[in-house]
Amino acid sequence: MGGFFGVVSKRTCISDLFYGTDYHSHLGTKRAGLATVENSTFYRSIHNIEGAYFRTKFDSDLAKFHGNMGIGVISDTDAQPIIVNSHLGRFAIVTVARINNLKELEQECLDNKQHFAELSGGSTNPTELVALLITQGKDFVDGIQNVFNKIKGSCSMLILTPEGVIAARDRYGRTPIVIGKDEDGFAIATESHSYVNMDYKTDRWIGPGIEGIVTGRIEHVEFQGMGFSLVNLIGDGHVRLLKIGCIDLIQHLIHIGIHTNRQQSCMKIAFIHNRFPAGGAERI
Repeated sequence: MGGFFGVVSKRTCISDLFYGTDYHSHLGTKRAGLATVENSTFYRSIHNIEGAYFRTKFDSDLAKFHGNMGIGVISDTDAQPIIVNSHLGRFAIVTVARINNLKELEQECLDNKQHFAELSGGSTNPTELVALLITQGKDFVDGIQNVFNKIKGSCSMLILTPEGVIAARDRYGRTPIVIGKDEDGFAIATESHSYVNMDYKTDRWIGPGIEGIVTGRIEHVEFQGMGFSLVNLIGDGHVRLLKIGCIDLIQHLIHIGIHTNRQQSCMKIAFIHNRFPAGGAERI
């Protein structure tokens, strides 16, 4: 098992990230890790938590973390987060996954002249495998769809980029992802209890097979099957739902910098962007 936590905020995120990840400690006893990003520089720490508390392992590391976006994980399997540099750019990734065909996919990557740098107990790190499958795509949407198409089992993930945090829930909904909101930003978690003591309120649960991205604008785009909709989340919490056609949606996604095509129209996707008010914190 395992659990993860992510933050996108106007303020420095490490305190919320530390406590939010710690609240998932009951879900794993092997490895834990944190990663943040600021000005395209990633900061990461991973510790063995077998026989030790998360807080005692990470407390002395907190001063080295910078930025207002980050992800954390409690893992019962592999060392995470993994940081990757690829044609998609640099990103950090954490997963909660059970990949039953890991050996088969490992060999497929090796046959494609990809390589593995991380080992967990002498075996391929499942999170690194997921990262390599993502980099086979032409963009993050295509790469995440590639993961969902190829793995046998379950995989939910958080991806930290210099532009935001991408959350993808496994297509069968075996593991939950919930988004909490406060006046300064968002939290993304496996369990909603992890942020209530930090005054976040539940904003939405991500459905099975949905990807979301929390970045620098407040906007939510969602489409499922051949029915499409655009949801604008206004700063005061008002929600406005607009029905738009396939071509309009694709043009809108391209306009906000997300590349897609008509062949992906059968995917169920949700993008969440977060624009903070003028005069607020540094753009993320």
